[in-house]
Amino acid sequence: MFTHEMIVSFNELETALYNYISQNSEKAAYMRIRELADETHVSTATILRFCRKAGCEGFSEFKIKLKMSLEEKKKTVIKSPQHSITEFFERTLHSDLEYKMQEAATLVSAADSIIFIGTGSSGILAEYGARYFSAIGKFSLYIKDPHFPIHTKFRDNSVTIVLSVSGENPFTVTQINQLKKEGSKIISITNNKLSTIAKISNMNISYYVTEEWYQDSNVTTQVPVIYILEAIARKISRE
Repeated sequence: MFTHEMIVSFNELETALYNYISQNSEKAAYMRIRELADETHVSTATILRFCRKAGCEGFSEFKIKLKMSLEEKKKTVIKSPQHSITEFFERTLHSDLEYKMQEAATLVSAADSIIFIGTGSSGILAEYGARYFSAIGKFSLYIKDPHFPIHTKFRDNSVTIVLSVSGENPFTVTQINQLKKEGSKIISITNNKLSTIAKISNMNISYYVTEEWYQDSNVTTQVPVIYILEAIARKISRE
């Protein structure tokens, strides 16, 4: 409900008001403006100014949006892990996933160096991927810091494995551009082959599961990513 731009625009009193509403949203949604003013020790004028900065004409509209936000949170239902895994494997039966993983394994097997990149939960899996590939004899590194400087010239036969659920992370797109300029081939593993990251990669492996959100957090299952990484690594070990 509150964007970054809104929050940074709040003055000291408005920030105190924001903190109170964030921590007491269920209560604040049903308060009168005078009740909220007394509770937070600010004037009604401050509350109205706060509402305008939050994109509302007045306090009544603000309360409506707050109630709608609360209702959206209550409606959030996360699927069972069995449902997500079944969805993934049923779709892979009718796709070229096996061929794509073999193609990736051949490309990685011929490379001298492997770099994994990703941010958030994908960054954690990038670390896992580097560890797993190193364990089967393919020395790998990982970058999960979106602001990590990339200035080193990589050898022409290096490969970067990019992990991203949405395939639209702007920091990851920037890193891919830098790595491509330095001569690295890009393999992306995303949830959608039509995403930006998929399109700018040398090759893409997509797994297509339903994206899930809990409030503002992306909680889409990462089991397909782990499966794909381990499958590629095991194929490399047999080459």
